[in-house]
Amino acid sequence: MRILTLYATTATLALAIATPALAAETEAAMAEAGAAADAGEPIVVTARRRAENSQDVPIAISVLDNTTMERTGNFTLNQVQQLVPSLQVNSFNPRNTNVNIRGLGANSSLAVDGLEYGVGFYVDGVYLARPGQSQFDLVDIQQIEVLRGPQGTLFGKNTTAGALNITTRAPSFDPELTAEASVGNYGYHQVRASGSAPIIADKVAIRLSIADTHRDGFLLNKTNLTKAQDYDNFSARGQLLIQPNDELKIRLIGDYSKQRQKFQLNLIDGYFTQYANGQTIANNIFDRAARFNYPLPTSNAFSRVGAADSPYQANMESYGVSGQVDWDLGAASLTSITAYRWWDWSPANDVDATSLSINTVAQQQNSQRQFSQELRLASDGHNTIDYQVGLFYFWQVIRGYGRTAYGSDFARWNLPGATPVAAFNTINSALSGLETNSYSDPRTKSYAAFGQADWHLSSKLTLTAGLRFTHEDKDGSFSRFLAPTSGGNRGLLTAAQQAQFQVNDVSFAAKVKSDALSGMATLGYKLTPDALLYASYSHGTKSGGLNVTAGGALRPVVAPEKVDAFEIGLKSQLLDNTLTFNAAAFLTQIKDYQGNVSQEVPGSTATIQFIDSIPKVRSKGVEADVAYSPSNWLTFNASAAYTDAKFVSYANAPQRPEAAIPGTVQVQDLSGTQLPGVSKFAYTLGVDASQPVGQDVEAYVHADYLHRSAFNSTATNSIYGIVPGYGLLNARVGLRFGDGTYDVAFWARNLTNEDYYVQRSPGTFGLITAIVGEPRTFGATLRAKW
Repeated sequence: MRILTLYATTATLALAIATPALAAETEAAMAEAGAAADAGEPIVVTARRRAENSQDVPIAISVLDNTTMERTGNFTLNQVQQLVPSLQVNSFNPRNTNVNIRGLGANSSLAVDGLEYGVGFYVDGVYLARPGQSQFDLVDIQQIEVLRGPQGTLFGKNTTAGALNITTRAPSFDPELTAEASVGNYGYHQVRASGSAPIIADKVAIRLSIADTHRDGFLLNKTNLTKAQDYDNFSARGQLLIQPNDELKIRLIGDYSKQRQKFQLNLIDGYFTQYANGQTIANNIFDRAARFNYPLPTSNAFSRVGAADSPYQANMESYGVSGQVDWDLGAASLTSITAYRWWDWSPANDVDATSLSINTVAQQQNSQRQFSQELRLASDGHNTIDYQVGLFYFWQVIRGYGRTAYGSDFARWNLPGATPVAAFNTINSALSGLETNSYSDPRTKSYAAFGQADWHLSSKLTLTAGLRFTHEDKDGSFSRFLAPTSGGNRGLLTAAQQAQFQVNDVSFAAKVKSDALSGMATLGYKLTPDALLYASYSHGTKSGGLNVTAGGALRPVVAPEKVDAFEIGLKSQLLDNTLTFNAAAFLTQIKDYQGNVSQEVPGSTATIQFIDSIPKVRSKGVEADVAYSPSNWLTFNASAAYTDAKFVSYANAPQRPEAAIPGTVQVQDLSGTQLPGVSKFAYTLGVDASQPVGQDVEAYVHADYLHRSAFNSTATNSIYGIVPGYGLLNARVGLRFGDGTYDVAFWARNLTNEDYYVQRSPGTFGLITAIVGEPRTFGATLRAKW
């Protein structure tokens, strides 16, 4: 496994956005370093717009290059997280995905369109604003960089927890072609191809990349005996590189991705009938099932069998264009990146986890559009003071189209058995077949100026400082109304009943403006030529959010989030550079942490969502990485992260379901508890070995193992939301022919067939549902490179 845990002053930019002269220098340097990396040679990065030994620049970055992606077979972000302990990705579906670095980023995988995320996601220098855009296949990757802490003084959108920076392979003036095909169990098959060629020698080159992936479902819907949790993804990318002279370089990119999934099918994982104080839950899950004589399934999510009578899907499309111009002015270089992107999300859900007609429609469709423009001016060469300054503009609109519909069994399922007949009949007549729709449209305009400079005080001591000023305008509206084609008769309900069942009309608008100054300072000192000691401080701000949901009517605007991050670290190479040891300790404090809250409405299966300002959270811990290459044919890797991420002050948190006793205060004090979705301890182990076995034939083996300790997947810290710790082992063996021209591999993911949860979700009436991880998969891959 080739995990390259690197350190850089701030976000490392892709080779594609280096200056023309630097790009050529760096591509050659990285190719040379990549060939020797397994023997412990230095890794080249371009964080400060010049080719540098990764061990010479401070602040932690984990880098996975294209060789790592090939050796591990990873092609999605959810798989990549298995190689980086400090990165954690939790996904309910693509839209409802949260990405955390060092325990920070988002506290819940449930999406709110008016909320920005603490971890930024970039592809070829372009900021992708919605987490769903990160869930497509990763195609023709040059490298992936995981950056920790506040970002923004060197490029792009300001983020408070970190960034994922992905670089795709650029067009080449030398013809090349890579193709591969894979097959596996669960009907898995995938084809990937990428080719590049010159159109005009040394002036214009083209690159085309495609990937098509299909896998059958892991789950069974016992209602109609169909499979669920399948995966179907198609991605294509085309690039044109124009280099009229040595000073000017233009890169044009267009991409398209389409994904189809039959997901999410809820799995029942347990039941509870009493509150924490021993009091019986009235109208609990068993009472409700008994009214229908409905046989509840075995409470074991790992049977991978669920029930649903309504359609469910997680479909999306994304497409975009970008243009990048790099102009070498001599003493400095100018870079411009212009991009426009689309993302369309089309879901369907059956949220009641039964085959009864309770909630027949529950979905939020999104149509997102964004435009970004970035300009940067950076000094060239190596000077006493190296600098970069820039401007950034970002615009986004997210149009949300919600639908909620109620079936003929809704009233009987939700109303207690002792409900008077007349009242039951009224509510049943009102809600059976009733549908409400909603519309929301949060908009963002962001303007920023940033700069960073490295002052080389001596050959051993360097001071780095950066500043960013950001102005943002946000506005949006939300409305909920009766669908034109709705059945039922809402007029039969009182105003209180309409609010209880979330079928009343709601309409409001909100807007917020913010100005923020963020910055960083780092001091690095070379103890020896092979050992660097550094200390850094950074301050970041995430602008206020908009609660453009039904639950946000009483709190339409959320305060900005402010972050102070401290870090110290050591980077070293020993034993003639065959052993690399890097370690860091960090402390991050956030005021007014923007948390996503989801609450069930008592007496209903409806939920409300909104963003809440959590007074203070903090994350502290240590990270260590070791790479040892005793020979050219053997490499060991180990990475570990201890993350103590807690609510420091959160006295009015929503009550957990097992304590949500009707008539009592529905808040709790979560101060001092671990943040949701965060493992306190995680580590990875990896080994790569290879050996010649004949003329131009090399055998190889790869294995990597990830362990994550237990965490709670609920924002309320419910005991029924605990996800036990787990370990995942992946392995691959194969043969390379003709110096790697052909490669055949046999692989397995989750080799030990570990049963593990992605998340667990308890309801107020005693039903616990779960999303489970993928079972063991295995297959074979044939790859050819020319």
